Amino acid sequence: MKYDFETLVDRSHCGSGKWDEMKKKNPHVEPGIVPLSVADMEYKNAPEIGEGLKAYMDTHILGYTSPTEEYRETVCQWMKEQHNWEIKPEWICCTHGVVSALFLLVDSFCDPGDGVIIFTPVYYPFYMAIERHGSQVVRCPLIHENNTYTIDYDLLEKLAADPKNKMMIFCSPHNPVGRVWTPEEIQKVAQICRDNNVKIVSDEIHFDIILPGHHHTVFPTVVDFPEDVIVCTAPSKTFNLATMQTSNIIIPKEEDRKKFQEARSRSADHDPGALGLEACRIAYTQCKEWMNEMLQQIAENYQFAKSFIEERLPQIKVTPLEGTYLLWLDCTALGKTKEELEDLMVNKAQLFLDEGYMFGDEGIGYERVNLACPKRVLAAALERLEKAVKESC
Repeated sequence: MKYDFETLVDRSHCGSGKWDEMKKKNPHVEPGIVPLSVADMEYKNAPEIGEGLKAYMDTHILGYTSPTEEYRETVCQWMKEQHNWEIKPEWICCTHGVVSALFLLVDSFCDPGDGVIIFTPVYYPFYMAIERHGSQVVRCPLIHENNTYTIDYDLLEKLAADPKNKMMIFCSPHNPVGRVWTPEEIQKVAQICRDNNVKIVSDEIHFDIILPGHHHTVFPTVVDFPEDVIVCTAPSKTFNLATMQTSNIIIPKEEDRKKFQEARSRSADHDPGALGLEACRIAYTQCKEWMNEMLQQIAENYQFAKSFIEERLPQIKVTPLEGTYLLWLDCTALGKTKEELEDLMVNKAQLFLDEGYMFGDEGIGYERVNLACPKRVLAAALERLEKAVKESC
């Protein structure tokens, strides 16, 4: 293996959000404990990115910078090579992140009071983007049977038929349940939305992180009206570049782009900074080998965690992971309230995860575990979990 996925960088004094939050939750956390919550990686960045940014700073002035034609063509090339998706440079709207883009998209296409359909449990900023605009969260809970999640098409049809519901935000791959949707599933969702004039926004920020045996389908590539679908993408999850604050929102229709840009103007939103744009360009042109090795690490960590929990913690069910590096654990059989479960994790196991209730009521009793860490870190975390569960039962 060419790259280093074993060195653990201590992020306790560098402003890392999840490391600082860990200390707030448990000021007495033992040395060496690593939080496995927020979706960034505990892997060192691809060295090509650091080296490329140093060279950029030696040769460029860090004044006002906009996405160049070279940058846009690089993004187009990545989409074509990785996802068999042909896009045009002018479709790319660069933002500071997918979350900020979701806020802007709700503002662009919804009025206060309009409904936005989401498939719960789901990434919690979806709720924030809808509610803070004054729109209404319209839950379409996923069906959870036989330890897997599927879409409730009958309920979706009913919700989409309500003229007050103007938009659907789709999570693909789904965070937190880890589903990689099939082309047939996407087509069914698309047709229901099309028949009822519901605007489709597909958050595909994890679209490069797919486990063996599965294939990600970009939403507009399998529908008859690709120009009407807005897709949110970024290099941040794939290459651990969240602090670079650079995302690429693909909006094919000129009319839709105009509405989006008007919303950006209202919020004084600007293009990403020069270093973020350059980090994305370097990642997409020089770091595919690093990505492939990272995906191998995630697959190995998933199999390790799955085997460990099945053998030593049978009370906890592992939801099959198809995409993302986020493992969804069903802890309901432990028989604990959400407060008791969080106390078990934070104070007894010294495990700092994303609590399931953060993703909606359907997530109560669940935990989301970030697998993007050295295997020894994951092993130590699971051993603490085993000890805490056995002592509490």
